[in-house]
Amino acid sequence: MNKKKKTHVPFRLSILFFLVFVLFSALILRLGFIQIAYGDEYSREVERTEEVTVNNAVPRGKMYDRNLNIMVDNQPLDAITYTRKQGTKSAEMLETAEKLAKLIDKETDKITERDKKDFWIMLHPELADQKITAQDKKKVTEGELTEADLYKLQLERITKEEYDTFSKEELEVLAIYREFTSGYALTPQIVKNKNVTKKEFARVSEHLGSLPGVGITTDWDRSYAYDKTLKSVLGKVSSSEEGLPSESLDYYLARNYSRNDRVGKSYIEAQYEEVLQGQKTKIRNITDKSGDVVDSQVITPGQRGKDLVLTIDIDLQQATEKIIEKYLLANKRMGNTKFLDRAFVVMMDPNTGEVLTMAGKRYVRDSETGKASIEDFALGNITTSYAMGSAVKGATVLTGYQQGAIQPGSVFYDTKLKIKGTPAKGSYKDFGNINDLTALKVSSNVYMFRTAINIGGGTYIPNHSLSINPKAFTTMRNSYAQFGLGVRTGIDLPNEMVGFKGTETSPGKLLDLSIGQYDTYTPMQLAQYVSTIANGGYRMKPHIVKEIREPVEDNEELGSVAEEITPTVLNRLPMKDSWIQHVQAGFEKVTMESGGTAYQFFGGKPYTVAGKTGTAEAFYDGPDREKYSEPQETMNLTIVGYSPADKPEVAFAVVVPWAYQRHTTDHHMNKLIASEIMDEYYKLKKERAKQAKAEATTKVKVNHNKDKKTDESESSTNE
Repeated sequence: MNKKKKTHVPFRLSILFFLVFVLFSALILRLGFIQIAYGDEYSREVERTEEVTVNNAVPRGKMYDRNLNIMVDNQPLDAITYTRKQGTKSAEMLETAEKLAKLIDKETDKITERDKKDFWIMLHPELADQKITAQDKKKVTEGELTEADLYKLQLERITKEEYDTFSKEELEVLAIYREFTSGYALTPQIVKNKNVTKKEFARVSEHLGSLPGVGITTDWDRSYAYDKTLKSVLGKVSSSEEGLPSESLDYYLARNYSRNDRVGKSYIEAQYEEVLQGQKTKIRNITDKSGDVVDSQVITPGQRGKDLVLTIDIDLQQATEKIIEKYLLANKRMGNTKFLDRAFVVMMDPNTGEVLTMAGKRYVRDSETGKASIEDFALGNITTSYAMGSAVKGATVLTGYQQGAIQPGSVFYDTKLKIKGTPAKGSYKDFGNINDLTALKVSSNVYMFRTAINIGGGTYIPNHSLSINPKAFTTMRNSYAQFGLGVRTGIDLPNEMVGFKGTETSPGKLLDLSIGQYDTYTPMQLAQYVSTIANGGYRMKPHIVKEIREPVEDNEELGSVAEEITPTVLNRLPMKDSWIQHVQAGFEKVTMESGGTAYQFFGGKPYTVAGKTGTAEAFYDGPDREKYSEPQETMNLTIVGYSPADKPEVAFAVVVPWAYQRHTTDHHMNKLIASEIMDEYYKLKKERAKQAKAEATTKVKVNHNKDKKTDESESSTNE
């Protein structure tokens, strides 16, 4: 009889089953504990969202002239943008860039060598790894190199042959990709906003569903209604590609700007950046764990920048520029004007400091083609300085009064001064006995020399040495500064220069200082100086912004006044009113009395002008000075004035540096320009008065017709 075999499980296998049972039991218990104790917490973690606040830029404020003609506006542009969500992988952005490149044309001129190398590494990761040797990796483990160092080695070892193999299509993908990566997460980044065609805009719009992060919007760019007129003073704005200027990066980032924000780079745009920039739209984006935006909330609605109303009269500005251009071109044809290449005109209200025109033109010749052209150089009114000649003699006479060197009516005998060891110094001719008013009228140098000698405590004896107190230089310069000469005018523009002061203190240099042939001044300083005399002794701060206005949506309207720039008195001349009035009388003789140095150009006008002409012996200091081994002698021409002579409403300064060579004929370009700009001023004034009268008459007729209709309606109702 066969015995039944006994089956049994080996003891070790039983132990294994038991351990598995215990482990599963522990796992179940643990999961149950977690479910009960931490279930809610982990559910919240799964559903967790993040709040990210971003700022979206708004258009800048506009600029208008004093008569509310728009000068700088925002031109709308179709734009394609990319908004990167948090945690977006490079591969995802590259895939989107490749799709977008098939829909739009993208310029590739901004791509750098570094961009190409980075892109090559992204497209060829295996080849990039081969750039790193085992020895390099060993140095990382030993702490001699870092992972960042390895990446630098990869970049260095990529050859030009390798990174220059990209096709045109691949470069377009790279150009788009670099725009994708240049912005912050959740902040729209401009991919293309110049020359976006309607076809491109429509294509992208149709494919937005397959282009994660890509969007379409309306962007803006600055437009200038008067082309290049005053453009250098209006300033520049950085492009969306430039973003914040590197030299001011920390300044703007500390003020909550984004790196790709456009800001004013120069002059008015920069000076009034905080006003023009506007209030950004502040948006709170709520994202889930994957970085997708699940909700957006507007915290603060955006508002475009405030508008600026400038003091500039654009009609007068343009007319003045044409006059300058006309005489620059005409006089460049003469044989004695090889250094003449620029001219400046500043016109301002002497009672408020409002700058009506700030015109400057420069004659340039292309070094390659040889073609000549005239370019805007309005900035030269505050950034360049010149010896101004006799135009400053009003300050010399008033300084003489203040220092007790002369009195109103003092007489000197005008003949050449002969100082031992120096060439004779005199006026353009001997005038004999003259007083202060005649000295201004005929522009006597000798009268100013004798005044300066007295200020310096010297005594003039023909053919003897002259000794003066060197402190007289400081005395005269401090007095000139009260008029605005040799100091910053305070105009609301950056980079204003003060001019140059001579360093020698010999007696002859003091005499040169007294007739404007030693220190240098800017055209704006000259305008401030004559305005100070015109208004009775108040140095007014020049300003180019008249009002700041609130922005409005309607382009046909102008917002309410947010701030009005009020006139600022920088100082009052420490001089008697009678002294100032005496110099004013002398200035009027210059232009309105026969024999005055500007009478030929203003004597027959239907309006009155008071002023002072100037001619300075100078040395050429322009862009071609390095071509000459010796200093080149030349003449600067100037004229300052104001009108009407008895109740000034406009002051002007005309400066023509390096106008002609010495010992040749004066072409009077300064006086011709001054005469024509004043004609233009009164012509515009007359036209506007006529227009205002016509508008007022029309308004009265309209109101009369309204009243008549109202009366007829009431009469009909009563019947």
